[in-house]
Amino acid sequence: MRIGVIMGGISSEREISLKSGEEVIKNLNREKYEEIIPIIINSKSEVMEKVRNIDFAFLALHGKFGEDGKIQAVLETVDIPYSRCGVLTSAICMNKSLTKRLSKSVGIVTAPWIAVKNINDIDYSKIEDLGYPVFIKPNNGGSSVATFFVKNKYEVEHAVKEGLKYDNEIIIEKYIKGEEITSFVLNGVVFPTVTIKAKNGEFFDYLSKYEPDGASEEVVMLEESLQNKVTEISKKLWSVLECKSYCRVDMIVSENVPYLLEVNTLPGMTATSLIPKSAMAKGINFSHLLDKIIEYSLES
Repeated sequence: MRIGVIMGGISSEREISLKSGEEVIKNLNREKYEEIIPIIINSKSEVMEKVRNIDFAFLALHGKFGEDGKIQAVLETVDIPYSRCGVLTSAICMNKSLTKRLSKSVGIVTAPWIAVKNINDIDYSKIEDLGYPVFIKPNNGGSSVATFFVKNKYEVEHAVKEGLKYDNEIIIEKYIKGEEITSFVLNGVVFPTVTIKAKNGEFFDYLSKYEPDGASEEVVMLEESLQNKVTEISKKLWSVLECKSYCRVDMIVSENVPYLLEVNTLPGMTATSLIPKSAMAKGINFSHLLDKIIEYSLES
């Protein structure tokens, strides 16, 4: 197969996408595939032309026109298989508020939240009901871009305004004090959980995620009963959201209760990303992991 690694894109996460793409290209098995073709996307209009000579699209895109189902729809239109999830699942999971609503409907715990679309939508009494501090972030964003840890009402308007530069809807979510974890699911199988400790003391922000010197620490190991809870939640989300091939589920554990944060259908694949760490804990190196993602994507 000729594998096209699609990266770049038009979202605020373009820089991370390029890093993911470079890492995927570096680790794909060149003896197994006929050709590995870097495909850097700079605009929507050039996609059709750039993908016409590939047999499979490995998506290393993040954010809008990457994780939201739109480029997946383009690839399905021209019958090019791609690293999954599909169009509908991608669109739903990109929308944090919708994901949280669907998750609640099947009994999964998630932090209380409200959504606003402009400054005039801000209802300070509802935020008081949530209780400070809160997280304010784009509803359809990722990589902690424009994510603010807000400690009082005087910081709210600024955080909402900044978030609206990246998205047309903002969510304001109750802060759950606890340990952030991420659960990797490959073809319905839940891998060892990665626990995240942000060295900034507040949350796993952009620098914590992508600084090569390690602004965060990841330790793979959960107590058995907690791992069972995380596994159950991950499997339930995999099923209800109809995920395919692979995904990453982010949660906060507080007083032994896992709270869903979001589901990532195209999680980061950089040198500091969490999925390769989880796979390696089960003896699967990066190259083998990419083979498996391609294999399961073609089966779905």
